[in-house]
Amino acid sequence: MQNKNAVVTNFLMHLHPKTVNMQAVKFTRTFGLGGINALLFVILATTGLLLRFSYVPTPNDAYNSILSLQNNSIFGSLLRNIHHWSAILMVVTAFLHLLRVFYTGSIYYERKKNWYYGLALFALVLAFNFTGYLLPWDQLSFWAVTIMTNILEYIPFIGNGFASLIRGGETVNGNTLLNFYNFHTALLPLLFVVFMVIHFWLVRKAKGVTVANNTNKITVKVNPDLIRKEIITALVLLVSILLFSIFFDAPLLEKANPLVSPNPSKAPWYFMGIQELLINLHPVFVSSIIPILVIIFFIYISKLQINKDKIGVWFYSKEGRKIIIVSAIFASILVKVLTISFEYFINLSTLNIPLYISTGIIPLFMYLIPISVFIFYLKFIKKANKTELVLALVTILFTSYLVMSFVGICLRGDAMHLIF
Repeated sequence: MQNKNAVVTNFLMHLHPKTVNMQAVKFTRTFGLGGINALLFVILATTGLLLRFSYVPTPNDAYNSILSLQNNSIFGSLLRNIHHWSAILMVVTAFLHLLRVFYTGSIYYERKKNWYYGLALFALVLAFNFTGYLLPWDQLSFWAVTIMTNILEYIPFIGNGFASLIRGGETVNGNTLLNFYNFHTALLPLLFVVFMVIHFWLVRKAKGVTVANNTNKITVKVNPDLIRKEIITALVLLVSILLFSIFFDAPLLEKANPLVSPNPSKAPWYFMGIQELLINLHPVFVSSIIPILVIIFFIYISKLQINKDKIGVWFYSKEGRKIIIVSAIFASILVKVLTISFEYFINLSTLNIPLYISTGIIPLFMYLIPISVFIFYLKFIKKANKTELVLALVTILFTSYLVMSFVGICLRGDAMHLIF
């Protein structure tokens, strides 16, 4: 019995070193985002397991099982609310964690591999939410999944086959629901646990979170200095989710009807940037070319050699902070100008040239040319170095997607026309 207790104790203590740099314990160093995501996964796994007892993954019974859960089960509505809002919060905190890791330079040298696992984990979080999105089988979820799976068909050569494999047919149907249910409750949780264990192990192997080399070298004990903050953060998170779930219900529209499409039909909120991009850009560019280029870019930036003294420094430098702010403002204005221009003044599809040029190459260059001019200005006028230019480019990408998502969610009305 003593040997078993010793094994458990050693395992728990191995999650953290005995001492860490005093700067690493500060809440503003990481905002607890990694731990918050881990706790949210535990909440989702627990509530999801309980929801399985009531849910029936068939088109005839899925929607009614949700209604029965909400109306006839004790705390059934609260259970679904907790699961729903925790899933949404996990997308937000995972994205913020990704930003925190990048903007503190924690993606270089020995931490490069963990950056790749972090990107994979973020993709799994989106896959979790997307597969779970369909399970209520209401109008909102049915048509959102229909939109996203239709986009997959535009991937060259493999699009139709891949989309049919995901859906289990030519359209979203009962096979799609069963596929998504199995992905959501079996395959994705397994993959997430494996990747999360590796991710935390690599953080532990790299001696915890990054701190700047020029910071004070004073160390503090993990227990209680760090453990206490982790417990407080966990309790605040649990209470906040519980209170929010008590007062706000998870959305549920009428039962899915394949014959009646809502106006407008929108993708899940975290994919609205993609749908917004699809309005003015050729589907092949949206489904394959741009995603491939973005993935290559995020892999490439981790291979840069930067000043090791700058690793762990928020925004690299004071000048880097200014560049990020200016880049975010520039991207916001650029996306808004292009959105309004394409809506009211420019109709490239009427040009007597191939569509992949008129709605693909031309609008893409209309976005890339101003960015190139802006980067030229930073490099040769503001004398920004390569790392600061990467900060600018990543900020432009993130800001552009956030602005497009906001436009798609809040400013698109009937037939996806702009409304104010």
